[in-house]
Amino acid sequence: MKKLLIILLIPIMLVASACSQEKLDNFVLVKGGTFINSKSNLYGKNVTISDFYIGIYEVSQKEWIDVMENNPSEFKGDNLPIEMVSWYDSVEYCNKRSIKEKLKPYYNIDKDKKDPNNESNNDDIKWTVTINSGANGYRLPTEAEWEYAAGGGQKSNSYTYSGSDNADDVAWYWVNSGDEYLSGEWFWSTIENNNNKTKSIGVKKANELGLYDMSGNVREWCWDWYGEALDSKSGSVRVWRGGGWIGDTHACESSYRGNFEANGKGSDQGFRVCRSK
Repeated sequence: MKKLLIILLIPIMLVASACSQEKLDNFVLVKGGTFINSKSNLYGKNVTISDFYIGIYEVSQKEWIDVMENNPSEFKGDNLPIEMVSWYDSVEYCNKRSIKEKLKPYYNIDKDKKDPNNESNNDDIKWTVTINSGANGYRLPTEAEWEYAAGGGQKSNSYTYSGSDNADDVAWYWVNSGDEYLSGEWFWSTIENNNNKTKSIGVKKANELGLYDMSGNVREWCWDWYGEALDSKSGSVRVWRGGGWIGDTHACESSYRGNFEANGKGSDQGFRVCRSK
């Protein structure tokens, strides 16, 4: 009888395992630790990252449409990264995707209460967004998590960009994201006439952890307020990382810190999602 019970339990365990794995398709488990990428802002700073899951790719338009049932992107295509999304749009996507997949939403979003920690004079939304402690749903990476993963985590080779010291290996940026490979100085008219735009996710070389497009393509929202201190509790702008198709190589560096109003949108502004382990 005991042997029969074990035989019956094995298929159940396999199905449960498969279901769990299916929910984490297209994610990498990032093993935590301190920063070993010598080019990181946090190298030698005694900052320790816990294990977490992060999307292999930037959120695609197909993924966005499946959850949000709209597509605000300027450049349309299922396999292109979603863009023209604000920080608020991104956290709302995280919660709606979590609910759709029967996960516990990571954020508490109060659209009726103005966030007292939001010091911006230009943000007309100012939803109060707080963390639902212990939730297993989708979320934005913290700035530290993003930099750790982009820099290769514990497998880091201390590259300047996410996966290489050569931006062209891993990044879509203003020089290579159009019809011709550009040179000279950055001019908007040059970029526009060259039909520069976003590119399909996962085309360039991956970094040491198997993550794509963490340099270039679209800038990626992070959870944090932008400030001198890590994990600032208030601010007027939110952090973005990674650079985009419209920007220069310096913004594609894994250590580069960008910022934008939380209600800001752009055709080079997207995100990727995480889940806590």
